[in-house]
Amino acid sequence: MAKRLFDWLASGLGLLVLSPVLFALAVWIKLDSPGPVFFRQERVGRFGRVFRIYKFRTMVTDAERLGLQITVGADARVTRVGQWLRKYKLDELPQLMDVWLGHMSLVGPRPEVPRYVACYPAHVRDVVLSVRPGVTDRASIEFKDENEILGRAVDPNHAYVEQVLPIKLKYYVEYVHSRTFWGDVNLIFLTIDAIIRKR
Repeated sequence: MAKRLFDWLASGLGLLVLSPVLFALAVWIKLDSPGPVFFRQERVGRFGRVFRIYKFRTMVTDAERLGLQITVGADARVTRVGQWLRKYKLDELPQLMDVWLGHMSLVGPRPEVPRYVACYPAHVRDVVLSVRPGVTDRASIEFKDENEILGRAVDPNHAYVEQVLPIKLKYYVEYVHSRTFWGDVNLIFLTIDAIIRKR
């Protein structure tokens, strides 16, 4: 209950304070390329419930029909604005709406698309999906350059499922078993620090 209250208050305050920035980014996206401001995609949430995540659109319209559900290297589908948004993780800011609505938490295992959740071992899936997915977590920090890593793979999809995903799942399970309020606060600050250092 305390975690949910914190998420609700923090996400609401974040949306209020960042509203001018969110509006400016939305206008920039519309001016840069045709299509909607937001990218909505089905993700698997707590207890396996599917929801449609909010992200700023960083790719051309209908990008998923043109390639993989993961971003690989210098992906030609990414727009000019999208490259900048992705570099500084600003495309993730609209997920504050998902947190406020209760679909997500500020900190928790990142929500995956159904096809990759199907790759989770059954016992791991039960643990990971027992909590709300998060905007950030240890795996997000460790794999902040994931698209570059996959860009060097011969088969990016295979590399993600066989190499990257098992490590992420290890982090997810560790988080579920050891999560604390101050641990969450620490991960939030570590995420901000990682973004600032990337600049």
